Amino acid sequence: MKAVAVANGVFSDAVSALSLSFLIVTAFALVTTQAQQLDHPYRNPSLPVEDRVSDLLSRMKLLEKIGQMSQIDRSFASPDVLQNLFIGSVLNGGESAPSPETTVSEWADMIDGFQRSALATRLGIPIIYGTDAVHGHNNVYGATIFPHNVGLGATRDENLMVRIGMATALEIRATGIPYTFAPCIAVCRDPRWGRCYESYSEETELVRKMSKIILGLQGVPPHNHTYGYPFLGTGGSRNVMACAKHYAGDGGTEGGVNEFNTVASYPEFFKIHMKPYLDALAMGVSTVMASYSSWNGVKMHANEFLLTRVLKQQLGFQGFIITDWEGIDRMTSPPGSDYKNSVKAAINAGIDMVMIPNNYQRFITDLAELVLCGEVTMDRIDDAVRRILRVKFISGIFDQPMADRSLLGMVGHEKHRELAREAVRKSLVLLRNQKIHNKRKMLPLNRKAPKILVAGTHANNIGYQCGGWTITWAGKSGNTTIGTTILEGIKSKVSKRTQVVFEEKPDQQFINNNSDFSYAIVVVGEPPYVESLGDNKELTLPADGVETIQNVCEKLKCLVIVVSGRPVVIEPYVEMMDALVAAWLPGSEAGKGIADVIFGDYDFDGKLPRTWFRRVDQLPMNWGDLNYDPLYPFGYGLKMNLSRHSKSRIIPSSSTSKSSASA
Repeated sequence: MKAVAVANGVFSDAVSALSLSFLIVTAFALVTTQAQQLDHPYRNPSLPVEDRVSDLLSRMKLLEKIGQMSQIDRSFASPDVLQNLFIGSVLNGGESAPSPETTVSEWADMIDGFQRSALATRLGIPIIYGTDAVHGHNNVYGATIFPHNVGLGATRDENLMVRIGMATALEIRATGIPYTFAPCIAVCRDPRWGRCYESYSEETELVRKMSKIILGLQGVPPHNHTYGYPFLGTGGSRNVMACAKHYAGDGGTEGGVNEFNTVASYPEFFKIHMKPYLDALAMGVSTVMASYSSWNGVKMHANEFLLTRVLKQQLGFQGFIITDWEGIDRMTSPPGSDYKNSVKAAINAGIDMVMIPNNYQRFITDLAELVLCGEVTMDRIDDAVRRILRVKFISGIFDQPMADRSLLGMVGHEKHRELAREAVRKSLVLLRNQKIHNKRKMLPLNRKAPKILVAGTHANNIGYQCGGWTITWAGKSGNTTIGTTILEGIKSKVSKRTQVVFEEKPDQQFINNNSDFSYAIVVVGEPPYVESLGDNKELTLPADGVETIQNVCEKLKCLVIVVSGRPVVIEPYVEMMDALVAAWLPGSEAGKGIADVIFGDYDFDGKLPRTWFRRVDQLPMNWGDLNYDPLYPFGYGLKMNLSRHSKSRIIPSSSTSKSSASA
């Protein structure tokens, strides 16, 4: 095998002989001590960012540039890999985060270790560490878990979004992480899509409104801020780089199939799916993530028109575009079957950083060969690296690369939990509230009732109320993190004399043998899911949830709380419910937040962020469509009008069977 040398940033012409082993060998020749570079202009924090970028870029060799374009998973980020291949970014995938028992300080130790390896390279370029903090810092045990985006869309509260962004940024920074792959500003047009709960709404203008979370994550740019230029406030110490995703049209795929094809004319596509990105750029969003999906049959990762001509040139975006997880692999079917050509297509289309995350050897080798053969120009490489370095300098990690240990106590801070509780209260949507005995309505509930039944799979399950993207990628059942279950919230709110009985799946015999309940609270919904695992053509409640509703609500006065990432089929059961609440996926503080409202300390504020359909054969159905015939329309949400009621005397305390109550 011929030797491969690096000279003046260009390999020898022995392209066919390239291999990872030789790349590593040549990389060693580039490594010197950081101390030798301290006098270079790019290390001077007083210089303008663009001057620092230009100086550093001028000193980089091809391998160093390709390394900066590479983002690998933490499980592969050994010191040798980070140093020898000049890796620019590390992430934890949904299933590669440290164990749930990992403490906040251990997270920071891990990331500081990666950073020390990066800083030991010839030019000492720090890594960007990224994580999917999509509803709070959700990979970290004990972090505050906010409602998923669909619930936040129900609040319609821009100020709340900014405050949630600020709190989330502090918890992320506490673990030494400067970058989150959030927010998702998809416009979900079909609830059968498995990522619909990551979307704020089916309505573009509401998504645009809720994208203000970027101002909380990154900080508020000054009035003279250049449109499209990345921004990070407070020198990066209390803010994190955000990522607007998934560009674009991921919520409009046919049939709601994840990673599928969105069919639309450009004017329609722009009006529905692109407009939220205008707001993101105005707020100085640092990065944009390309979507797995296609637009009119063209994979977004290879769409030069949308990535370069529209986003970079017409809209003036100056941050960097990153792929989704193995996004280049998934450009073909089966994934990775034409990898080198996929790399060529993606980089030439405008992709700047590649979330590999484990096939980094092949990516680096293939891209180096493509550059040497002239199939990817050095200008395109320099453009990508310039954008990445720009974001790094703006983020402050060159000047403050290590975790700020003074922030360790911010994870799960009580003020953040109170904020999440507020978000839960404001996200709840009251869909039905019928009168009892033709007098008072079911809600608010009587906290002094002698005996209450709480039933349902979701009443006492932190994992279920948080949903996917919580501790693990897909989420799971059980008390997976710190929080308050809905059952615990109810118990904390009622009178000390009230007996609260929990029966997860009461059968008819149980109900018949316990007829002295004042009323029942039934909490059912969807199990956790994520991405394609959540694609669902039926959207029905699990059978045990339906059975619980039928067993309880046919006999007792009942409030049904639906915990779900989207509307589900409930029309067949609505008439047997006295009250119905959509709670979405409310997060770790669901218990207290829900109890605050159903017992009348606060009124319902939430309005449906999506149309609640009657039958799945109506889908897709969105506000403004012809033949719009929903069960509950977009924007629907009742009030209890608390000023008209005594909060503690709503439901008679004596036992009242279903047969004696008004429908």
